[in-house]
Amino acid sequence: MKKVIWFALLVVNGIIGQNTDGFRIHSHNDYLQNVPFWKAYSAGASSVEADIFLKDGSLFVAHTQEEIDQGRNLENLFLEPMQRTIEMGLGFDRPFQLLIDIKAEPYSTLDTLIKTLERYPSIISDENISIVISGKQPKNNEFTNYPSYIYFDYQSLNAIENPSIADKIGMISLSFKKFSQWNGKGRLTADDLEKVATPIKKAHEFGKPFRFWATPDSKTAWKAFAHLGVDFINTDMPFECTHYLNTLTEREYTNTVFSEVYRPTFKSDQKQMPIKNIVLMIGDGNGLAQISATALANNGVLSLTQLKSIGFLKTQSADDFTTDSAGAGTAIATGKKAPNRAIGTDIHGKRLQNLTELLAKKGFVSGIVTTDEIIGATPSAFYAHQKDRSMIDGIKSDLLKSQLSLFIGNGGSENREKQKFGNFAMLPSIEQVGESEKDKIGFLTSDSSTSDKNKTALALATENALRFLEKKSKPFFLMVEGAKIDSYGHENDIGGVIKEGIGFDKAISEVLKFADTNQNTLVIITADHETGGLTLPQGNVEKSEIEGDFTTHDHTGIMVPVFSYGPKSNEFQGVYENNEIFHKLLQILETEYRP
Repeated sequence: MKKVIWFALLVVNGIIGQNTDGFRIHSHNDYLQNVPFWKAYSAGASSVEADIFLKDGSLFVAHTQEEIDQGRNLENLFLEPMQRTIEMGLGFDRPFQLLIDIKAEPYSTLDTLIKTLERYPSIISDENISIVISGKQPKNNEFTNYPSYIYFDYQSLNAIENPSIADKIGMISLSFKKFSQWNGKGRLTADDLEKVATPIKKAHEFGKPFRFWATPDSKTAWKAFAHLGVDFINTDMPFECTHYLNTLTEREYTNTVFSEVYRPTFKSDQKQMPIKNIVLMIGDGNGLAQISATALANNGVLSLTQLKSIGFLKTQSADDFTTDSAGAGTAIATGKKAPNRAIGTDIHGKRLQNLTELLAKKGFVSGIVTTDEIIGATPSAFYAHQKDRSMIDGIKSDLLKSQLSLFIGNGGSENREKQKFGNFAMLPSIEQVGESEKDKIGFLTSDSSTSDKNKTALALATENALRFLEKKSKPFFLMVEGAKIDSYGHENDIGGVIKEGIGFDKAISEVLKFADTNQNTLVIITADHETGGLTLPQGNVEKSEIEGDFTTHDHTGIMVPVFSYGPKSNEFQGVYENNEIFHKLLQILETEYRP
């Protein structure tokens, strides 16, 4: 018993206090748990169930009389742990219910139960503890014959005819199977939903909390019961259920910022015509689930999802199953698989020629737009050569020596006041970027996560970058990164992922509009990796509601989609390694690659 108590101390101290909001978790047949009471209580459940039999003057806990075990009685499984919890000062600081299901003759069993409970005055006097009797019970009009700390489970929707017993009813419980045969997968039908909602509403009209028993036991069911207003959610998995429901509000998001969908003309799409301009867009961490979440929250559609040329990239780095942004960015920018953390260097630390350097030899001008700092891992892979992404001074030095004509990135207010950064003229406003005729320019934005409520900053920056590069009257390469999708993926913040995805799609719209006006422009839209292991178990497209469930706070090794639009966009279809983007670009430009 001491081992159980110390185990409970460790678990309770770590988990207790995660209170539910508007619903309570009921650990059905809690005595069947490997650690009765402690496991459910420490997880945050606020109700546990014990089936009892009276035998030889003792109250044994078992599901059937044949299963009675002399070592498992009500006191050692429940009452003693509850008393010890009070003695140790661990509770009960929140309402807690002990539901006792009487499986045999009720009167003698209740009499013995009361005598037993009176040996635990700290329990029966605790205002947060309720003792509720279920199963076989005395007649309703006899409820008032029992002590004030004893309540009853009313298993009927009939009106409580005797007002005097109303205060003795702790809750109303009914079998779920009387109303629906739903197995907890998929959705309740409209008819079943109405049937299931009716008893909940009726119980609340009586002013009593409600519980279904014989329920399906799944995340889908728990969520449905919580949203329906079930007060005690029945489960055999108290830890999993409590964790899921207590974090549900963090994983549900209703979108309020929308991307106006641009539908391309497709006049140049997949055509065998010369390519003058290339726009490569990278949604950092923007896997298929992130794109799906954003589309479904945006009335089911995005500008991105209009495109027809679609493929998938394998993202593994040179030294790891799961890439980081540096390794992935370097692979795309240089055509060589690189180790994680490497910026423009190979597995031996050797400098690799990147797209902006190689295309400069063909007369291209280049620019980078990102919602990250310009020295971030993904953007720096397109101009810098350092063994590790943390080598900031070296990356800044490489930026000064780079072939870039333009950079736009996130920066602090003190940096935005600078007028020069090497040969780059630093402009004070994003509008001046599009108007500028200077040779090399830079612009630092404010923190887009706090100031860009409508998620238009990346689109505005992209639009002005295109205007600046177009004025050069030369072919150009532009890399646009939506960096914060990754940041919110690491935080497991589904709302942030969707909002940043909306901002990225607004930038995609600007690029597609430009490509339709300048039909010799090839657009490639992809991701460096997926972040968060995101899944989308449920949602509502009509209400722009999404539930996102993450499996990790890190990147994953899952393939990411690649969309393309414009001349020869069909060359980017299929499944291939991420470094093949580089080689496909050079192939369609008929450019020889010499490392």
